[in-house]
Amino acid sequence: MPTQTGHTTAIRASRTIGTSVYNTQGEKIGKIEDVVLNKTDNSIMFAVVGFGGFLGIGEKYHPVPWSSLNFSKDRDGYVVPFTKEQLQAAPADGIQELTRNDGQATRDATYKYYNVKPYWM
Repeated sequence: MPTQTGHTTAIRASRTIGTSVYNTQGEKIGKIEDVVLNKTDNSIMFAVVGFGGFLGIGEKYHPVPWSSLNFSKDRDGYVVPFTKEQLQAAPADGIQELTRNDGQATRDATYKYYNVKPYWM
């Protein structure tokens, strides 16, 4: 699925994991920890961005709509169109909890919170 600006049409998940994520102010907010896939309809449900904490302790995992991630060659990372305050107040949980009940509740809450058009409708 391409990003909002159409930067990519295909990318390996292994290439995205570990990539830095920046907010609209250019501040590094974290990195891609995982990509959650819906295996029944071949879609990307959301990316999991980890930020905060030290050496994995106290880190929060935030689901972010995949279509909101735009790759910046200048930063060699993704930029999300959200403020630091939006990201800090965003839904967050442990990685296991994000995929509970097939991840649909997390997906729905994430797209609603960020006001991103759902790809499944």
